[in-house]
Amino acid sequence: DVQLVESGGGSVQAGGSLTLSCAASGRTYFNWVMGWFRQAPGKEREGLATLDSSGITHYADSVKGRFTIVLGSGRNTMDLQMNDLKPEDTAMYYCAVQRLHPGVRWKVIGDYPHWGQGTQVTVS
Repeated sequence: DVQLVESGGGSVQAGGSLTLSCAASGRTYFNWVMGWFRQAPGKEREGLATLDSSGITHYADSVKGRFTIVLGSGRNTMDLQMNDLKPEDTAMYYCAVQRLHPGVRWKVIGDYPHWGQGTQVTVS
């Protein structure tokens, strides 16, 4: 199975920056889609950004131009660089992974079988 562990969350003032990291271990996919999602209290979980093994990225309109998804410096890690943070970015942030396949739907929460436990981001 695949295990995912997020890190890097914390509290930051509006306009500040944070970088979240997601470390994958276990039986990782050869071709994969890894994504960052978030869920604020009382709201549905939403997709923010994905990166697949071919290098293609997708971003939600709400974070485009502010957030960047990249491979991390560590083995099997993926980072989410977040700039110009806003109070509305406050949420629990999760990483997830699925196998890359034709017709993959990057935004569909239910298509991701593997999830981390999440890391909290608070913007004041």
